[in-house]
Amino acid sequence: MSGLPDVGCITIKYRPDSKLVELKSLKYYLLQYRNVGVFYESLVNRILDDLVSVLEPKFMNVTGDFTARGGITTTVSAVFQGKNNE
Repeated sequence: MSGLPDVGCITIKYRPDSKLVELKSLKYYLLQYRNVGVFYESLVNRILDDLVSVLEPKFMNVTGDFTARGGITTTVSAVFQGKNNE
């Protein structure tokens, strides 16, 4: 949001049901956020919501590990537990 560049690592762990994500499609989806000003928490939750709505997984965890800004590092995690989680 400040216009300064941010660097982060997004980790996605999920237990699929009947659908899988193609890595090339996932890469292009994530690249769309490259120049978008958004808060870390909002970004992680938006990625989780988008992927859950498309993939309908049994379980999904999205974690964003972001570099230091002003000496503070940030790790944000969001979890989806499906109805039939095993």
